[in-house]
Amino acid sequence: MVSRYNSRDLQAKQDLIRSSSFFEGINTGTVERVTAHVVLRNHEANQVILLENDWGNSVYFILEGWVKIRTHNLDGKEITLNILGQGELFGEMAPLDEVPRSTDVMTLVPTIIGNMPSQDFVDLIHSEPLAGIRLAQLMARRLRQVNRRLRLREADSTARVVDILLFLADGQGTTGEGGLKIPNLPHRELSSLSGLARETVTRVLSKLEKKELIRRDRDVMWIPNLEVLDNMLL
Repeated sequence: MVSRYNSRDLQAKQDLIRSSSFFEGINTGTVERVTAHVVLRNHEANQVILLENDWGNSVYFILEGWVKIRTHNLDGKEITLNILGQGELFGEMAPLDEVPRSTDVMTLVPTIIGNMPSQDFVDLIHSEPLAGIRLAQLMARRLRQVNRRLRLREADSTARVVDILLFLADGQGTTGEGGLKIPNLPHRELSSLSGLARETVTRVLSKLEKKELIRRDRDVMWIPNLEVLDNMLL
């Protein structure tokens, strides 16, 4: 669903997209120019935004909500590769490589996304060194997260679930009164991320909750002390 804006709402929309951490420190005039053609869209939960093998004509900035990056194995089983939230972007590789999309992207909750024309994004990377550095940092962080998860694939179930929580905290954690806040994902998503059976994930989360290492609300999970969870992997 495409949002419609009056002049006041349009300014709010522009302020929202320009508040993305990706643009922090970049010249204001440059940001205004490259975001001039961004279209803001509201998406319902469980809506597919991108399909694997589509050609890329936009880069997407998450302004509110959560999406999952997924693919499928040879047996057709869905595999969740990543979870992205506010301030993140996706779809940036296809226009840079000039190749089709390599994954699907689906919303997990109602989500607001800013669609930037691919050419505007490519022009920004070519003309603004800081934007190129930001993109390189983003790629490095995602690669570091994947490497960490691969190293723990043979660990016990508790370590693997804890690692996924730390993975989400690293990418999507925000600080609040109850500690660090991350999305309280459906257990099937945590199962796909960790490679564990859903029943195993449920059992481990219940154990962590009884030990007061996590606290769960409907949409949010709180980690009171991130260091304690981190030490469980040592």
